[in-house]
Amino acid sequence: MADIHIDDFYHDVAKIFLRLYASFPVKVTLYVEDISGPDEPDEFGLHHPRYEACFSTMAWLAEHGYLNFESTVRQDALDQVVLSQKAFLLLAARSDLGLLSTPGGGEVPPSVAEEVQSNVWQLRAAMKERSSIMLKHCVGYLLAQPSIGGH
Repeated sequence: MADIHIDDFYHDVAKIFLRLYASFPVKVTLYVEDISGPDEPDEFGLHHPRYEACFSTMAWLAEHGYLNFESTVRQDALDQVVLSQKAFLLLAARSDLGLLSTPGGGEVPPSVAEEVQSNVWQLRAAMKERSSIMLKHCVGYLLAQPSIGGH
């Protein structure tokens, strides 16, 4: 049986990392709906389990030192959130994963070749491919890396 909730976790982690990397170092409000999609609470005011799982992913990333935030906005968002030093350095670092190669397969300028080798580029490419297997390998690789920068 497929563990769809784990695939959702990997997808959420990827979207959270990419969104925060794109705004780094600016602190932002990170809404659950921006990551997991729209949600309508039921007649009792309870969110869909998928929505709750996304919020829990945000909390898990904070608990494990990948992001910092000042407060929660109910279960709807994290306020004043930014990648931690650990996460920023991890995403900016050269990747040994090698899921994807240089675009076009030919000679490219050194700056482009270096960018393609970064973890964040590999993560963006995995998201663009819409392959749950590539995303699983990419996010799993990132979460398995030892702390960079002493944190």
